[in-house]
Amino acid sequence: MSKRKLSRQQRWRIEKIHAERTKRAEQRDGRDTARLAAGEYGPEQSGRVIAHFGRSLEVAPTDGGDAVRCHLRANLEGLVTGDWVVWRAGQDGSGVVVARQPRDNVLERPDARGRLKPVAAGIDQILIVFAVEPEPHSNLIDRYLVAAEATGIAPVLVLNKVDLLPDEGGELRTLLDRYAALGYPVVTTTTATSSGLDALHRQLKDRTSVFVGQSGVGKSSLIDRLLPNEDLRIGALSADSRKGTHTTTTARLYRLPSSTTDNAPDGAPGEEDSGGELIDSPGIREFGLTHLNADQVADGFIEFRDYLGHCRFRDCRHRAEPGCALLNAVERGEIHADRFASYRHIVDSLEEN
Repeated sequence: MSKRKLSRQQRWRIEKIHAERTKRAEQRDGRDTARLAAGEYGPEQSGRVIAHFGRSLEVAPTDGGDAVRCHLRANLEGLVTGDWVVWRAGQDGSGVVVARQPRDNVLERPDARGRLKPVAAGIDQILIVFAVEPEPHSNLIDRYLVAAEATGIAPVLVLNKVDLLPDEGGELRTLLDRYAALGYPVVTTTTATSSGLDALHRQLKDRTSVFVGQSGVGKSSLIDRLLPNEDLRIGALSADSRKGTHTTTTARLYRLPSSTTDNAPDGAPGEEDSGGELIDSPGIREFGLTHLNADQVADGFIEFRDYLGHCRFRDCRHRAEPGCALLNAVERGEIHADRFASYRHIVDSLEEN
């Protein structure tokens, strides 16, 4: 994707805005330094970022209690929802974040210019949500799986709105079985029945999860059912395109309370489930992979890994080269032809940019 050339006036305006923001941050940092020296902030304590708003954050204290709106020291950049931080409470009920603790992982996605942008951190699993409607496409699911594999964060496939699925399941059920055979956990959910979230509750237990997927697949609706006390904005599907509208504007971490299973008989106690944490990320229709090369994409198809490096030619592009281990595996039925076609489609789309 070619970058748009900016005019001199546009560059001047961008530089002016950046300089003004830098000056404000330096002034704020100076005030923080003075307040810290004067003892106006409490002792250092641990917390976790549950929402991010520019230069301010919501931080949940590790030892419990309400979240505190904090701002950042000027030398801290790149914090995202899910980060563990060190912060100090102010006398006015606000706080200041003074350090970021080491990360186990970070989920990034490329922006419109192909630059990686962090979305969330400290994640145990990525829940790739798709639905019976809008109709899912295997190539989009594969893109999410490749992106997840590149991060090293375990992916889980979540099929929502299964109440709309035909009794026999059809092609979608076959697609799910194919991913399950590869070893990917597959969870089916619906908000239309009282027991429709039981499997999802079990998958979320004791884990920090991030929800990703197309708009309209029901991510916010699922969270609304999982967290009935939260006020989430849920967009309806467009009547014309049957595609969802974007309703989430910033990644936010929600703590799941301890709950009981929904399908316990009336009057009987349900099985107690400890809560987990989940992050709702802004809805995106297509997960960009422009930061990956062809070899990284191939490695993101987990069934390819036993064959990679075994082609006759070291620079094999897995197209029509003789002795290609991947093509031979497809011919033997060891790699599904649709998955290989999806891989080729992804690589071709990257080479076009």
